[in-house]
Amino acid sequence: MTEQVEISSLDLRYENCRLKAAGSEKTLLVSILQNGIRDPLQGVDRDGNRILLDGFKRRRCAGKLGINIVPYTSLGDDEALGIIELLRVSNAKSLSILEQARLIDELKSVHRMPVAEIARLLEKSKAWVSVRGGLIKEMSETVTDKIFSGVFPVYSFMYTLRPFMRINAVKKGDVDDFVRSVAGKDLSLRDIDLLAHGYFKGSENFREQIRSGNILWGLKCLKKFYQGDGKCTELEQGTLKALEIMLKYMQKLTAGCRDGRYKTGAFYAQANLLSGGIIRQLDPFVEAIRSFHDRTGQA
Repeated sequence: MTEQVEISSLDLRYENCRLKAAGSEKTLLVSILQNGIRDPLQGVDRDGNRILLDGFKRRRCAGKLGINIVPYTSLGDDEALGIIELLRVSNAKSLSILEQARLIDELKSVHRMPVAEIARLLEKSKAWVSVRGGLIKEMSETVTDKIFSGVFPVYSFMYTLRPFMRINAVKKGDVDDFVRSVAGKDLSLRDIDLLAHGYFKGSENFREQIRSGNILWGLKCLKKFYQGDGKCTELEQGTLKALEIMLKYMQKLTAGCRDGRYKTGAFYAQANLLSGGIIRQLDPFVEAIRSFHDRTGQA
């Protein structure tokens, strides 16, 4: 049952389990300004407290707009079961894998729930739960803070830094130094990836320059190195452009496919056809890209 409550009555203890994203929050702010809050905030009611679990962006936007009363739905009076319920509908709510990991870590460390019990309640495998539990252990306090505060992208940690940590045995302290150096600089995913390769594979002088804040200098050096003398053939230039476009839209779709705001039947019908076509091309595409990556690396 949905009720109207004061935002000042909401307990925000789980806010650090949810990712902040300035771009999506700005879009949501405009939507709320035009249409109000459509979906109620969700939480659990315990000992007279409304403990918020879902709707932190909506609450922050309401505060910025001077809205003091918001719609709220209770998921019961048990925190652990409320988190379980939120995780069960995570596909609809667009919880990222790191948000899932943070909430599962709360269930394990705070509520003392064993992996087997969490898996049973979520109707997931123990491996599914363990993988997410392991993600949090891989992250230092510094990296966790930068990611969840929205100043360092999740994608860059998952697909750039983690491989360095797992394959190249880069230490957490070195990762912390890199993240502190580049976080909050409004860098693109491509620029972060480029800087990471230079930082972890390059010279100590390059690392010192990045730690000192010479980010633009570092990017200029790296781009000059990777561009070489610029004498690419027309075919080569076309392939490089296609790779750049592919990387950009893969990153965009990785985030967009998890968005829970899609509603129209026309969208679902067309999206299903297009995504089906992509799935049919995935295996030959991945095989070709892997081979191409190996061949260009050897060259």
